[in-house]
Amino acid sequence: MIPYPDIKPYIIKVGPLQLRWYGVMYLLGFASSYLLVNYQIKKKGLGIERRIVDDLYFYIILGLILGARFGYVLFYNFAEYLQNPLEIFAVWHGGMSFHGGLIGSVFAGICFCRKRGLDSWQVADLVIATAPIGLGLGRIGNFINCELYGRVSNVPWAMVFPCGGGMPRHPSQLYEAFFEGVVLFIILWYMKDRIKITGGLTALFLILYGVIRFSIEFFREPDAQLGFVVAFLTMGQILSLAMVLVGIMIFLYRTRRTGV
Repeated sequence: MIPYPDIKPYIIKVGPLQLRWYGVMYLLGFASSYLLVNYQIKKKGLGIERRIVDDLYFYIILGLILGARFGYVLFYNFAEYLQNPLEIFAVWHGGMSFHGGLIGSVFAGICFCRKRGLDSWQVADLVIATAPIGLGLGRIGNFINCELYGRVSNVPWAMVFPCGGGMPRHPSQLYEAFFEGVVLFIILWYMKDRIKITGGLTALFLILYGVIRFSIEFFREPDAQLGFVVAFLTMGQILSLAMVLVGIMIFLYRTRRTGV
């Protein structure tokens, strides 16, 4: 068993104000994505001005935050929020959904691209190649926050999370940080100039992330308020299966449309 590191969830604390690791991870993820998207635009000679990218990220970040919150409300705790609707706006109490954030950012991105006359599939491929950086950093933030930990286990690298009931558990946040972050980024970055179908990289992300998340959920503790939703499947696994199906459909659709 490996001891859980003694890391405080905040970097600096001044009275009630805190600079938390989780927020810093989000900022680093967005900043990395922004820089790499601009790098791709310049390298590919796409002629998209930086101010347009600035506006794009405003839309994407807003859509991600709103989508992540409302996705959590809808997918993970709808009954409770139905009884206490004002709690929906109490984001400081926690509760964000990746799948909801993805839907929100996609919707915001499509709206922005239509408004500016940009190819939404091309833009999606540029951004999605960088998404695993934020995903990996976010999982490290979950680990530091002692949340979304794994199931009880006796593997040699199991950890006793202070908020996990005193039993050794899989550090599933680190599994996700590695596979959803490092591994997925390497694959997408390698494939970004090799897939000739616009929208193809986006489809690949949906498929690979869905498969990775579905697999790692077997090591992650199910959400306390939901448990297993269908047989042995968690809500995260059901949503990830939907991602895989949508990814396959997008790939087939874009292949037919582009004739590649």
